[in-house]
This record gives sequence, C-alpha cells and structure tokens, in this order.
Amino acid sequence: MRKVPVRLGAGNSYEIEIGAGALGAVGQTARRVLPANARRIALISNQRVFELYGARVEESLRESGFQVAHWLMGDGERHKSLRTLGRAVEFLSASGLERSDGVVAVGGGVVGDLAGFAAAVYLRGMAFVQAPTTLLAQIDASVGGKTAVNTRHGKNLIGAFHQPRAVVIDTETLQTLPTRELTAGWCEALKQGAVGSRRLFEGTHRFLVDEKAADQASAVEHGQSVDLKSKAGRDDQRESQLIELIAQQCAFKAKIVAQDERESVVRTDRLSRRILNFGHTVGHALEAVTEYRRFRHGEAVGYGMLVAGEISHRLGWLAAAELESLRSGVRLAGRLPRADDLSPASITRALAGDKKAVGGQVQWVLLEEIGRARIAGGEQFPPRVVRDSLEAVLHGR
Repeated sequence: MRKVPVRLGAGNSYEIEIGAGALGAVGQTARRVLPANARRIALISNQRVFELYGARVEESLRESGFQVAHWLMGDGERHKSLRTLGRAVEFLSASGLERSDGVVAVGGGVVGDLAGFAAAVYLRGMAFVQAPTTLLAQIDASVGGKTAVNTRHGKNLIGAFHQPRAVVIDTETLQTLPTRELTAGWCEALKQGAVGSRRLFEGTHRFLVDEKAADQASAVEHGQSVDLKSKAGRDDQRESQLIELIAQQCAFKAKIVAQDERESVVRTDRLSRRILNFGHTVGHALEAVTEYRRFRHGEAVGYGMLVAGEISHRLGWLAAAELESLRSGVRLAGRLPRADDLSPASITRALAGDKKAVGGQVQWVLLEEIGRARIAGGEQFPPRVVRDSLEAVLHGR
C-alpha cells in the first residue's frame, strides 16, 4: 500500500491510500479516521459501481463495527444537480446520521462531488471518505476537497470546499472501466504534468507508450501458446508501475492543494491551484453546449488542453515541438468523441459563463513549456486567437 499525505492546516490533513484490493480495507480506514463513537455510515454510489463493489465495501464497513445504509444516484454529469443533492440529503437524514457518523463515496468524480457536497451541508458538515473507482477521480477529483453540483448555467457553480478524512484508491477497479473512462483519466493525468512537472508528464507519456506496446503484444499472443508465469510477472510489474504513477499524480495534486487550498483568485504563480484548470475552460464549455451527454469530463478536457496549447503557440509562448508533445500525449490517452459538428461561436458563448472569470474576463491557463503554466486574462489577446484555435483543433483548419 502506497500512502500520500495531503498536508493542510486547521486539522484538515489526511492520507491517500493506494493499492490493489484497497477497497477491502475501507472499513478499517473509516474506523481510524472517524470519531471513536461513530456508529453509522451512509454509502453513496451509483448502480453500475455498486453492483461491482458495493458488497465488498459494505462488508468491510460492517466488519469494522458500522451500521451501513446505501443510496444510489444516477450515472453521469446531468445527475450532478441540486435536485439530486436534495435526494442525497434526504437519504442522510433518513439514515439517522449523527455528527459523529460519516459518509463514504464509492464511484467516479460525479459521485464523489455530489456525496462530498451532501456531507458538507448536512448537519453543517459531516466527515466523509472518498473511495474513487475511476482513474480521473483517483488522481484528481477525490483529492483537494472541491465538491459541487452543476446548474443549467454551467458546471460546478454551486459547491463547497470540504476535505475528506481519507481517500482510498483501489487500482483493481481500473480493470473494469470502459475504455472511454480510462481515456478521460489519462487526459487529466497528462494535464497535471503539462502544467507543473515535465518529469510527471514524460513519465505518464512513457507509461502510455508502454501500455500501447503491451496491448499490441497481447493481441499477437492471442490464440497462441503463452508462458503464463512470464505473463503474470509482466502484469505484476505493470500493476506496480501503475500504483507508483498514481501516487506521483496524487502527490503533485496534494502539493498544489497544500499551497493554495481554496484557489485564491489573486494568485498567478506556479503553485496556484488555478493552474489545474488547464483545459477546463474550453472543456466545461464543450460539456455545457452538449448538455453533458456527449463527453466524459476528461475527454472534454483533452480537447480543452489542445485548444489552450494552440492559443499558447499562436501567441508565441509555446514552441511547436512542445505543442506536438502535448498532442502526442492526448493521442496516446485514447480516441476522443467527435467535436467537428460544434460551432466555435456556441463554444465561445458558453465560455462567458465560466465560473473562474475575474472582472468579467475569462481566465486562461496556457503554457510556456511542458511543465510551466501561465495564467492570462482574456483581455491580454484578441478574441480571434480563441476562435482560430477552436477552428484549428475542432475542425482541423
């Protein structure tokens, strides 16, 4: 088990636990981090995830002496709403939770955001534990205490900072993920390296290259005699590499959060939490104009990174070779859904509702090089640069 500390003030520090089979120890973790007199756990998940892992998690919690009740929300961003939040809070109330009890979120970023927000507002704040089951949630959404719901005006417009008591990451859950969910997660992994650590970006890029080679080798071996002992050894090595890479991703995010927990709007330095919004400006707009039905969040961020990289290059800030490295990484992450039918004008209009605007101006996270981000207000360059960059990325013009 790898452990990554998230060091925050005012008693908000916690650990991220990473390992294969970690869900089987959620109960032990909850018992350790919750008050000694905690009796009840409210488990929030969705149908798909609960069918896979619910019994394991509930058994672990009961073995640690908790009474457990569960509630399942809908799957997808469109369910991350005030209406769903109301149902979640009603569930917490019906479960008879007291201030000393806790909430456990088992699922992807949507489940974690919704459950975390419910925990933040019920009884003016309850302890909760994150058990993220998607790659994106494991390296990003579960770390840092951002919880929120969407409105028709935009994504994550209503929320709270509410840190978990612990994050439990079971890498075995990635084996059951659809390909698109993995693509979404790898886009976010590349994002973190792109804005703050060339070493992390290159390590992620190298892992994806190796994964592609391993997939090709597996295809060749299919139907042929294979040395099972040798194959098991390769699988164990890949699992160890995956655990280490996720730990590095979490450590990077934890470092940023520790320096700027609440994302100060006046900070523009390299440790500002705002740099983690790279790719999110256009990404959120893409999600909004397609009503959260076409893109996984990370897929939209993949397009958003490419647009931000294109803007950076057109402004003369990012070298062509660096832009190509970014493009190569996104290609390795996986195939993105089509976006060539979307008009730059509609996306530009959606940008106006970005919640991170300051003084009426969209705040862009751009690149000077891989590993070094630059925050720039929309007033610093002509609107046509954004329009032309959208055309180039979405329509290949």
